[in-house]
Amino acid sequence: MTIAKICLGPGNHCCLVDPGQFPLKTADRVVLEQDGGLKLGKVVGVYPDPEVQFSGRLKSLVRLATPEDLAQEEKNRLLEQRALQFCQDRVDSHRLPIYLVQVECLFDASKIVFYFTAPGRVDFRELVKDLVQEFRTRIELRQIGVRHRAKMVGGLGICGRGLCCAGFLRDFEPVSVRMAKEQQLSLNPNKISGICGRLMCCLTYEYSSYQELRKSLPKVGKRLQVPEGEGKIIRYNFIRETVTLEMEDRREVEFTLAELGLGEVRPVAPVEPDSEA
Repeated sequence: MTIAKICLGPGNHCCLVDPGQFPLKTADRVVLEQDGGLKLGKVVGVYPDPEVQFSGRLKSLVRLATPEDLAQEEKNRLLEQRALQFCQDRVDSHRLPIYLVQVECLFDASKIVFYFTAPGRVDFRELVKDLVQEFRTRIELRQIGVRHRAKMVGGLGICGRGLCCAGFLRDFEPVSVRMAKEQQLSLNPNKISGICGRLMCCLTYEYSSYQELRKSLPKVGKRLQVPEGEGKIIRYNFIRETVTLEMEDRREVEFTLAELGLGEVRPVAPVEPDSEA
């Protein structure tokens, strides 16, 4: 069974398709059905004998792109540029609190979708009337969140790489400050927030691994008996595989996990509070 990987354009995710009777090769342009409409895509990989079977989840190709299809796609891109400029002018004219993000024209030009962000609900009925009168087709204004705006626009994260959401993430998973705490990261918002202003998606990548590691280790705050004396665990460094103890004289001493032996670590019994206190 052959599987082809199709890229649906800048900022869009790739999808897997069943080529059927079409002999595909890398860089071929194809037409497939996506979200109830036709979409033009580009082949970025062909896998004759994939190790994993994807039956039941593959999309089907409609046809190889014809010169007419490529010409239609070029017309759509020009229409999107004109629609973006016209809509922005009308937004300014109506003084709407809208940040226009992107315009998408369906392949058959049967509908134009305008993506925007706004601080709240916006009455854009007059704007829709202007757009319908200008373009004589179905118009949809779709309000999105700031994370989806970053996904559409793209950019560079603080790591220096392209945004994960614009590159390969399919869906946004919930991200919490607890994930940053679990990985002992700085809680400075400038350090753990992406360009969208929300917590970085990559905080979820290693979170489950840190949780698994902690299951076999004494908790932070546990008092341990070591050759240097009694100390309290104040932090772990899982990358360096070390643990830092605060000794009774307030010194901080770092040990490797191997030095502590873990299995031979003897937790200090908690001190019972004075019943008369």
